[in-house]
Amino acid sequence: MKIVIGIPAFNEEKNIGVILTKLKKISKDIIVCDDGSSDLTAEIAKGLGANVISHKRNLGYGAGIRTIFLKAKEINADILITFDADGQHRIEDISTILKPMTNDEADIIIGSRFLVENNEIPKYRKIGIKAITSITNSSIGKKLSDSQSGFRAYNKKILENITPSESGMGVSTEILIKASKKKFRITEVPIVVSYEGDTSTQNPVSHGASVILSTMKFTSIERPLTFYGIPGMILFSIGLFFIVWTLQIFSETRQIITNITLIGIGGIMIGILFLMTAIILYTTVNVVREKRN
Repeated sequence: MKIVIGIPAFNEEKNIGVILTKLKKISKDIIVCDDGSSDLTAEIAKGLGANVISHKRNLGYGAGIRTIFLKAKEINADILITFDADGQHRIEDISTILKPMTNDEADIIIGSRFLVENNEIPKYRKIGIKAITSITNSSIGKKLSDSQSGFRAYNKKILENITPSESGMGVSTEILIKASKKKFRITEVPIVVSYEGDTSTQNPVSHGASVILSTMKFTSIERPLTFYGIPGMILFSIGLFFIVWTLQIFSETRQIITNITLIGIGGIMIGILFLMTAIILYTTVNVVREKRN
């Protein structure tokens, strides 16, 4: 069984050497995606025997994951483990994440920071991750505890059927939405993380915004009738209610209440726009899928 470890890295010269030295004891097949680093990340990784793919400029975490997916598929990996380069993850947890994968218990294994009590996660991160995970869960119809963990294992079926397209941090959610749509099995195992020192280069606000926008985009594509249709029906109903109210007032007083009328007209127009968008997008998506098949 060919186990490949993929590491997206951006300016990680202080961590990459130590991490690669330890990872080489587990697998000789290590892919490092140097995402436009301005330091010695790529040189150090190459010197330690990693398969280094460099982006000419910084494209984002998601672009790094996409490059790793494509390379892992190219070299015929049976299992791909994605591992962060910032020193948060423990090498010994790889065996934990590999066990259910080698036993064919799931197609995606997520290393969850919230299944271990002694993980000292900063409060602001804990709140943000849980909020984003709740949004992700509502999109995939599954209850996960840590949808944003970068420590994951993917089997061959995932590599052959899913190609990430998001360039930012929303890629973690994108993969889960696509996997859920294709009925792949997703599960979690407990891992321990370290937040000592400066281990994250991603602004939590931009991270959250990226994930929310990504979730909205893929939900609107995968479930357009739900995403646009339900709000459209609600807005149309509200608008219709205010229009009926306007007509009732007019029949009794011969006066038109401008504010009520405008709310009614606006609700109906926006509701119709949402409903038309739902129908058009649903039709377009299905036509594209039929052509692909």
